[in-house]
Amino acid sequence: MSHIDAGAELDPVHPVALPTTRATGLTGAEVAERRARGQVNDVPVRSSRSLGEIVRANVFTRFNAIIGVLWVITLFVAPIQDSLFGFVILANTGIGIVQEWRAKQTLDSLAVIGEARPTVRRDGAAVEIGTDEIVLDDLIEIGPGDKVVVDGVCAEADGLEIDESLLTGEADPVVKRPGDPVMSGSFVVAGGGAFAATKVGREAYAVKLAEEASRFTLVHSELRTGISTILKYVTWMMVPAAIGLVVTQLVVKNDDLKGAVARTIGGIVPMVPEGLVLLTSVAFAIGVIRLGRKQCLVQELPAIEGLARVDTVCLDKTGTLTEGGMDVTELRTLNGAEESYVRKVLGALGESDPRPNASLQAIIDAYPDNDDWRCVESLPFSSARKYSGAAFSEGDGETSTWLLGAPDVLLGADDPALAETERLNEQGLRVLLLARARRDLDDTAPAEGARPTALVVLEQRLRPDAADTLRYFAEQRVAAKVISGDNAVSVGAVAAKLGLDGTATDARRLPEDKAEMARVLDAGTVFGRVTPQQKRDMVGALQSRGHTVAMTGDGVNDVLALKDADIGVAMGSGSEATRAVAQIVLLDNSFSSLPSVVGEGRRVIGNITRVATLFLVKTVYSVLLAVLVVCWQVEYPFLPRHLTLLSTLTIGVPAFFLALAPNNERARPHFVHQVMRYSIPGGVVAGVATFVTYLIARHYYTGPGQLAAETSAATLTLFLISMWVLAIIARPYTWWRVILVASMAVAFLLVLVVPALQDFFAVRLVGLAMPWTAVAVSVLAAAALEFLWKWVDRRFPG
Repeated sequence: MSHIDAGAELDPVHPVALPTTRATGLTGAEVAERRARGQVNDVPVRSSRSLGEIVRANVFTRFNAIIGVLWVITLFVAPIQDSLFGFVILANTGIGIVQEWRAKQTLDSLAVIGEARPTVRRDGAAVEIGTDEIVLDDLIEIGPGDKVVVDGVCAEADGLEIDESLLTGEADPVVKRPGDPVMSGSFVVAGGGAFAATKVGREAYAVKLAEEASRFTLVHSELRTGISTILKYVTWMMVPAAIGLVVTQLVVKNDDLKGAVARTIGGIVPMVPEGLVLLTSVAFAIGVIRLGRKQCLVQELPAIEGLARVDTVCLDKTGTLTEGGMDVTELRTLNGAEESYVRKVLGALGESDPRPNASLQAIIDAYPDNDDWRCVESLPFSSARKYSGAAFSEGDGETSTWLLGAPDVLLGADDPALAETERLNEQGLRVLLLARARRDLDDTAPAEGARPTALVVLEQRLRPDAADTLRYFAEQRVAAKVISGDNAVSVGAVAAKLGLDGTATDARRLPEDKAEMARVLDAGTVFGRVTPQQKRDMVGALQSRGHTVAMTGDGVNDVLALKDADIGVAMGSGSEATRAVAQIVLLDNSFSSLPSVVGEGRRVIGNITRVATLFLVKTVYSVLLAVLVVCWQVEYPFLPRHLTLLSTLTIGVPAFFLALAPNNERARPHFVHQVMRYSIPGGVVAGVATFVTYLIARHYYTGPGQLAAETSAATLTLFLISMWVLAIIARPYTWWRVILVASMAVAFLLVLVVPALQDFFAVRLVGLAMPWTAVAVSVLAAAALEFLWKWVDRRFPG
């Protein structure tokens, strides 16, 4: 058996020679032969980073390198207490690796559930296999909604139309005939057929597409980008401050080398917000695990963040608000047609389509085929046409051509049957028109002049969880837009049953101008008779008005809109094409999972914004203290152990709990602005107040142990101010947040009163006057913080 050269390029326009693959497909022996030659589509599609990549990403960072060098130096020149910051970094990094590894396992297991399983013919039988089991020359069957997973050549075509817009940008579907090339990464929009695989493994473009669609990634996220920007600024501030501190401690003060090195490191280490990146990774990873337990596959990690920022969600009615199945409730004949004859026609139409959609499946269930008629030609359903058709040779030798589709597309504007259709639509029922065509199916306008024969009334099954989900979006001030290809009145009736108010608009009357369309979309709620291209245009129009748009869908007509939306959400039972382009796949097809995804995103973004302020307040006051120490040419107030204690109690432990707490506030844009507008005034107040206490203590204490007493007074001040920052960040208070803040205060109190802990952390308050002075300075600083942050809220609103 010969085959096309797997390395040959496919011309998307000109047909190529067909492989000699039989209609029955390959035999078991031929499959084994190709596997032995390595002609298998065996490129693994990973849904996440490997363990090695996870370890490297968490360990080999710029700031870990800085901290690591300082830690090694500290181990040689200072007591073990001053090296605690290094052990904390090791523990934190280990936590980050473990959490991301757990997230990877969750993603991998979910990706297996949601992966495509194409149908191939082998030994004359159609079987479903994994994409990695396809071999060269395999005959692969495709139908509406199927994604083309490897490159090939069309071998069979029955009205086959393939959308290649994701590859070529060309919006119009391409009609495929035997001999035409089929490009991996495209998807079927109408008809069916089969193609022979000519490129498998790494040579197929689908490999790259699939890897991109399901890769675990932490990039292209406002949150991650914002943190990178902050770290860049921190580096710029840190370098000159650290150099000045080194010179001051080692040269100007002429202290003993070990003490000077220890205090220099004590000034540099807290400048690094080392836990911020780690905590962000942990929060994202735990988000993936939590959503994984609810059968939500997050194909691109920033989707958690993106959905938290969504203010408009576009819902496709079929498969989202309604379940996939339908029931025929009534058959109304028109123009004197006999019901028994109409039932025969509907049965034959159902039999003519090998891959029926939900509407046709309901007709098949209600009107089984009588096998007397033979289909001689068919026109598959297309969401752009809104109808399908077939020509039959009836038992008596007569040939008839029939169309089945949307009444308002097949009927003239003045046809009386339209009024009846409208009344049924107003009840939330779906109506299809059966019409006898006067033209051939290959005519440019086969519906022109068709004679109405019957109305088929279908009832859609509402999802039991849809109403509660829509209510959730309303409460969260997320605008819901129902966008459907069905009749606008019918869609409006379904939306009304679910509690979604708003006038139904026929999308055929929407203005073409994007700005005008956006205005109409903002005002409206329900839109019917929307074409696939219009769905895409509507998403773009909403985005042009500054909206962050999520699009849900399960059908092939949703693919373009899903791809262009800020966040695409596909149902697990939807077409392979929708699952490939969506960032989130609801594997259990439960629309009620969306609030969980939104809530998880809001929890991650809101909490990271909250705790980032804690980390960056520390960075600001550390840099400021270093600058003040250089200007006044004094010893740095702290040893590394002091700042390890303060960071653990006022940042590290609280931040971990705050980052994982519930948070339903919608994420605000401009992450850097949100964080810095609080961090800068907070850090400045903390740094100035601490240095003032330190200078007062230097004048107050004299004699042996002076530096230790000064350091203890400064430590008390910095702890109290940092605790006040934590108390502000923890608002609004709940019982567990109050306990969290109080327990951190009790832990520090234990250090002050337990002699062993006093010695270990070198914190011993001397006398009464200076400690109370430190408290007084802290109270004034806390008042200044409250005033400044309220002023910031008014002057620089988020």
